[in-house]
Amino acid sequence: MVNYYSPLISRSQNNVSKNTTEARGPTSEHAQCTATELYLYRNPSERNGGVSLHLLLEVKLKDEHCESGRCWGSDGAAGILLPEVFPDIPLERQRYWFKETFDHLQALVESPEAPEAGVYLSSGYHVFKEVPADPKPYWSDYVFGFRFMTDREMKRFPNHKFGQAFTSIKCECPSYLPWLEKRFRESGGQIKCEKVTDLQQLIPHYDVIMNCSGVWSHQLVGDQGVYPVRGQILKLRATWLKNFIRDGDGKTYVYPGINYVTIGGTRQKDDWRLELDKGDSEMMMEHCSQLEPSLKKAQVLEEWVGLRPGRKNPRVEREWLQAQDRQVLLVHNYGHGGCGISLSWGSALDAVELVKKSLHEKPPHAKL
Repeated sequence: MVNYYSPLISRSQNNVSKNTTEARGPTSEHAQCTATELYLYRNPSERNGGVSLHLLLEVKLKDEHCESGRCWGSDGAAGILLPEVFPDIPLERQRYWFKETFDHLQALVESPEAPEAGVYLSSGYHVFKEVPADPKPYWSDYVFGFRFMTDREMKRFPNHKFGQAFTSIKCECPSYLPWLEKRFRESGGQIKCEKVTDLQQLIPHYDVIMNCSGVWSHQLVGDQGVYPVRGQILKLRATWLKNFIRDGDGKTYVYPGINYVTIGGTRQKDDWRLELDKGDSEMMMEHCSQLEPSLKKAQVLEEWVGLRPGRKNPRVEREWLQAQDRQVLLVHNYGHGGCGISLSWGSALDAVELVKKSLHEKPPHAKL
């Protein structure tokens, strides 16, 4: 149920062929994954009336990458917990989404599972060229040690006038997503790869459909409010860096990780391109080196591009699909933009509550 980048990715590594593009856009002829869905369904013959879970990966063309169950496109996401504010979602609901996510991941950080999951605390600076309208945002109540940066600290960033210092949580998505998949399978979940062009085709087989298709909800459910926000990043070898630095505009950031440093990025609205853009990479190196000059000596390990599911507000709501005498619950959970990791657990809990409430109101297999 976690909605990150839409699972469309392109990458280039320094030890592989440069022609490793796995997808090119919405009409690509290349093998690609186009949506990720989670379905709950009740199957009495198989589970004695219990609820089974299927994660269905919709693909246009199956390939070895998808067949393995590793169809995630978020493995390039920076994975830092640092949300935006959405205009039409009540602030208390946004607080709930972030707090539940932060608390859950903090418990994971403090557990023996943390190394395998790739989740850890990350401290750093959030700097602004102008003092923001809300210098102490709602999420400052939940991260650790939030404070305004001192004049001495700001001298490191002569082009910026204001800064925030705090400790958040970072998820290394190449580790975190497989760890989630492992938990899902160990809990009895099943993963299937197949093409879905119309949710109506699922009604005979499922009682509940959870739509987490990200940017592809534009095609799958006709949501004209969702759009791609192209993001390109670089992964560098710069082991000497320990603290993150993020420009307040969200377009320039340096996030040290376990095995590499992620720098970025781009926020290109309505841009479906999945080809790596040399100009973007050069721009990122230039801008990030202004924040952290030592990056000029760093080795580029990998280039990556993916599509965020942009939307004015995330869509976490329910509706009912009808086919003849059968109704099936459809719960949406997508459109988080660049906040997929930051709001993942909380919005998923919200979506699960919608499922529980709906199934209580209308038990599965009810005849109309």
